[in-house]
Amino acid sequence: MAGNKQPENKIAAVERPAAGGQANAPAYGSDAIAEALRALDIPYVALTPGASYRGLHDSLVNHLGNERPQMLLCVHEEHAVALAHGYAKVTGKPLAAAVHSNVGLFHATMAVFNAWCDRMPVLVLGATGPLDADKRRPWIDWIHTARDQGSILRHYTKWDDQPGSPAAARESLFRATWLARTAPAGPVYVNLDAEIQEAPLKEPLPPADPARFMPTVTMAAPVQQMALAAQMLKDAARPVILMGRVSRDEAAWAKRLRLAEALGARVVTDLKVGAAFPTDHPLHLDAPAHFVGKDAARHLREADVILSLDWVDLAGTLKAAFGTAPIAAKVIQVSLDHHLHNGWSMDYQALPTVDLFLAGEPDAVVDGLQDALAGQTRPAAAAGQAAADFAIGLDSGKINVDQMGFALRRAVGDRPVSLLHLPLSWNGAVWPFRHPLDYIGTEGGGGIGGGPGIAVGAALALKDSGRLPVAVVGDGDFLMGATALWTAVHYRIPLLMVIANNQSFFNDEVHQERVAVMRRRPVENKWIGQRMDDPEMDLAGMARAQGADAFGPVKDAAALSAVFAEAIAAVEAGRVAVVEVRVEPGYTPAMAGALTRKE
Repeated sequence: MAGNKQPENKIAAVERPAAGGQANAPAYGSDAIAEALRALDIPYVALTPGASYRGLHDSLVNHLGNERPQMLLCVHEEHAVALAHGYAKVTGKPLAAAVHSNVGLFHATMAVFNAWCDRMPVLVLGATGPLDADKRRPWIDWIHTARDQGSILRHYTKWDDQPGSPAAARESLFRATWLARTAPAGPVYVNLDAEIQEAPLKEPLPPADPARFMPTVTMAAPVQQMALAAQMLKDAARPVILMGRVSRDEAAWAKRLRLAEALGARVVTDLKVGAAFPTDHPLHLDAPAHFVGKDAARHLREADVILSLDWVDLAGTLKAAFGTAPIAAKVIQVSLDHHLHNGWSMDYQALPTVDLFLAGEPDAVVDGLQDALAGQTRPAAAAGQAAADFAIGLDSGKINVDQMGFALRRAVGDRPVSLLHLPLSWNGAVWPFRHPLDYIGTEGGGGIGGGPGIAVGAALALKDSGRLPVAVVGDGDFLMGATALWTAVHYRIPLLMVIANNQSFFNDEVHQERVAVMRRRPVENKWIGQRMDDPEMDLAGMARAQGADAFGPVKDAAALSAVFAEAIAAVEAGRVAVVEVRVEPGYTPAMAGALTRKE
């Protein structure tokens, strides 16, 4: 961070084991499993302790010395998986998250579902047993053992396994990590029998290089289809690109920019996923949002070719733009998401209209299209609304989310910032995205409570990167995930968290208002069972209780700038800062319209 004067706050200095405990050679099954994690170059294991994997816990500490991987203690299993999820959103690489037997796994399921819907790689480690019932302790081992533990989350993981030996466990970890990272990415689960962990090794495992078992798989569309897509785009007079799930890679960002400029294509981006294109570029339509805006919808209706780069909910976006009218444009879909579709969940949304399907990773397809379009240029389109031009008054008085966002952006100045989470009420025009790490997207599955844990994991990945990690969360999200902050404080992970506290589950107030209007009942009652203001909760106090520097609640817009400046200074000094801002309930017009629209 600019001007950062951090004290010695290295994560590796936290929780160092006593000398002399580390063994020279693996002696137990869990030692071999721990060595496999190190061979996979997994730097951290986020965990909530549990006796079912006490063998692995001991091996991480007393065989590996709590280093590569280092344990990160979380006080809830959902936070452990969310932390790994956030790390993956920045790096594209999986961390391990260890959860206790079936009961810890039950706690973790919402976070696993978030990672699944977000298509992010997470290696979830579980444990059970002993499977040999004769070796179980009375009572507790019985209620914490399941015959098919993987069935708890099999419908929203890419793969799961319950290996029957240390050798099989090593292979399982290699396969799981490989599958998690291979597009389309997603969470995986490996369940470790307690007896296998704790039994002495009969003989050392032969050496195995994981790189030779985890080949890189880059999927590009067939040459003939790529040529057809390139020709369709060359011939297009009014192309539009929907930029969806793409990587955080800077080179890939630059190639997407060059592709759009070569085609003169209008571009639409989405707040549900990470930054994909500069939002203040003349070709960018509307401000990024969770739902298509009016300008973007108009250009989609006028387009002759629509290129979707793994756009989330293509069918829903086309329906919002065209309604019941025929889709006049030719639609090119680039995605591998069909490989994850199953009959349990329809997180993949409705079946879209597609004229040409390119089964490949968006980055690889953009590479191929650029080669095919080499030398093609078109004049730049007229400038649209630029997020960089957004400004709003900060006079004394009540605070809305736009004012809060603008004050925060002004306070950070020219520092490189990564927005790690944004609430539904966020206005995408407030803050321009000019780098793939400027914004990393939402939690994926709409699970309230995921924001804080994901933010901590993303801040971990960004530590010492020079970027200021900032998460803006709602009050409900914070209340359900607040204790994730303790992990950030304990392991010296700098983070700025801003709580947009409207003292309500406001999204549901909007829905109750809609129902009341449809049924001709009093809308004045929409707040009942939604508001959290009698008594008022001290959210800043909750953060302070975990060791964070806490500020607020800030209730006057004129005070925002000074408070944000102080909080940013605390983060640049290596600390966790939390600012509670009391905001007026409300959504942007596009969001409000989408939430109240009659299906």
